[in-house]
Amino acid sequence: MVRRISAVLFDLDGTLLDIDVEGFFPDYFARLRRFVAPHVPGDEFLPQLLRSTTAMIASRDPSLTNQEVFLEDFFAGLAVPREKLMPLFDAFYRDEFPALARHARPAEGARSAVEWALGSGRRAVVATAPVFPRTAIMERLGWARLGDLPFAFVTTYENMHFCKPHPEYYAGIAGHLGCPAEECLMVGNDVEEDLPAQDVGMATFLAGPAVIHRGRRPAKPDYRGVLADLSRVLGEMPRLT
Repeated sequence: MVRRISAVLFDLDGTLLDIDVEGFFPDYFARLRRFVAPHVPGDEFLPQLLRSTTAMIASRDPSLTNQEVFLEDFFAGLAVPREKLMPLFDAFYRDEFPALARHARPAEGARSAVEWALGSGRRAVVATAPVFPRTAIMERLGWARLGDLPFAFVTTYENMHFCKPHPEYYAGIAGHLGCPAEECLMVGNDVEEDLPAQDVGMATFLAGPAVIHRGRRPAKPDYRGVLADLSRVLGEMPRLT
């Protein structure tokens, strides 16, 4: 049965944005560590950052945002006041983070795919892992040359209560949009992170060529191809009224 799709969810890294993670993350951690070094020794900062990120990803508490989970865990493990470090984090993402653009470039066909989804009358969502603040995610969206498009929703650590691959992450997006999960199509390149959208009833499109599959979940999307194929898939679905 061909379903009606009213919203298209796009993963960011590896789907809309080609990013060299082996270059990006070491550079990111090194820059952030140097930025806070006057206030937190590096041998304390980075391990706590990773522990708190892990706690945020694992959280299933619907009463807390990802930001709240991260900050509560992070500052519980450091002897540094929140009011001292938070302005530094804000300054880092505003002034230093943009330099990491050298590790990324727009994915082939990304803009056309999003514009086609929007042009067909559907809403488009940036369904990226919400482990970064909005400033960082919007910066990365700019690297993909998509920051000017009218996305209906962009997931960030401030506005989400769950992370990928928890099904609640996907249910939360549908709830924000006010539409049934069955009317959403998740487009992403990571089998374990993006295909769990199926667990709440969403359709899925596994986008190549940079597919990630760790073998922990069957690679059985509803559709697969490159981003250029998305227009054909959406075109075969019932028109929205």
